[in-house]
Amino acid sequence: MLRPLPLAAALLAVSAAPGALAAQQAEIREWPVPWEKSRPRDPAVAPDGRIWFVGQEGNYVAVLDARTGAMKRYEIDAGAHPHTVVLDAQGTPWYAGNRNATIVKLDPASGTLTRFPMPKGAEDPHTMVFDRAGDLWFTVQQGNHVGRLRPSTGKVDLVAMRAPGSRPYGIVLDSKGRPWFDLFGSNRIGTIDPKTLALDEVVLADRKSRPRRIGVTSDDRIWWGDYTKGLLGVYDPQTKRIEEFPLPGGLSALPYAMGVDHKDRIWLAETGSQPNRLVGFDPKTRKFFGATNVPSGGGTVRHMVFDPKTRVFWFGTDANTVGRAKVPEGEAGVS
Repeated sequence: MLRPLPLAAALLAVSAAPGALAAQQAEIREWPVPWEKSRPRDPAVAPDGRIWFVGQEGNYVAVLDARTGAMKRYEIDAGAHPHTVVLDAQGTPWYAGNRNATIVKLDPASGTLTRFPMPKGAEDPHTMVFDRAGDLWFTVQQGNHVGRLRPSTGKVDLVAMRAPGSRPYGIVLDSKGRPWFDLFGSNRIGTIDPKTLALDEVVLADRKSRPRRIGVTSDDRIWWGDYTKGLLGVYDPQTKRIEEFPLPGGLSALPYAMGVDHKDRIWLAETGSQPNRLVGFDPKTRKFFGATNVPSGGGTVRHMVFDPKTRVFWFGTDANTVGRAKVPEGEAGVS
């Protein structure tokens, strides 16, 4: 059901003194990728601590050993231009062939590729996430679907979005295993019931809103960065209430990559400035903090994932690096 939500759902002003914003910065380190102009992106952390990532323009899958700095490249099908890599319960990498309509399992030992062709309507698999049952949920931006691949059978279920050009983008799972996703071509976020595949869309009050990436905190509230309005938004599925917080970068912030850390703090990459910068937000204090420039400039930081074991975010940059951001442990929003 479409639900227009009032902005009682209010737009909330967030005070952040310059000193408070700079306090508790992240510690960022980057590793240059040896394959030039390859757009390394969308990493995943393996059980052994290595970092898998894809080169969307370079057409490869690779893995980084951060202890030594060594990178190993795996050759894949020509024309795949992978968008995202995720790991299954066994730590095996899977990537989305964004331009050749495949999702592929990669055997790291042999380099063998197990291909799952996508049906019509899912020609550009985008961002992916495994659920607890081992099924792989994914967005299809141009195809305007959200899909579910069952690796045990190869069966693909597709759920069409209601509005043309909705552009499903980022995707996460809540504690109940429900996928939530942004509809970047519209002012909506959505979710799907895994049992019935019923679609529910939440309409944001402003038609100009464009949620891009998405996150979920331990209370199952859903967070997003509003790319066109320079806001951090949150939706509470229990109360149906929306709140929005203006980002420190304002209308030019262009929030893109985002994630949630072990303290339920939200981190976003403001990509409207060079260098890009990471900014934290603490829902408890309702303050932004920790503004940290990406040393390489970043170009555009498109996606990041949090590793709770080491308490760091991993991300790729258009500056051709893989980056690590260690988040602060102190109280947020205090100078």
